[in-house]
Amino acid sequence: MKIAISTDNGKVSPHFGRCPQFTIIEIEDNKIISKKVIDNPGHTPGYLPEFLGKAGAGTIIAGGMGNMAQELFKKAKIEAILGIQGTIDEVLEKMLAGKLEGIETICDPGAGKGYGLDKEECEHEKEE
Repeated sequence: MKIAISTDNGKVSPHFGRCPQFTIIEIEDNKIISKKVIDNPGHTPGYLPEFLGKAGAGTIIAGGMGNMAQELFKKAKIEAILGIQGTIDEVLEKMLAGKLEGIETICDPGAGKGYGLDKEECEHEKEE
């Protein structure tokens, strides 16, 4: 199983779409097989669920996420665990112990503007 965690400076980012990076973790038999940090390619509505799905993520962990993004992840059959705070290692420890519990999103709609990733041009191809 692969999970993606919205990441900012080694911690779970409170704003999913505008986080600077994502940590992609592969877990097998309740052990971490691989862990890599990738840059967020850009915040364009609807793109990140597709991008993370292509990376193999079946779960996204974030502090907060807007309603539209939550619906897009649901449609892509990617579980969203929200309201998570702490370091990436703390979150992984809780997840492996079966103690990671999400709550509702911790940010308000539009609260991510001005935080983390604000780009005029995204680093992914735009669909025509």
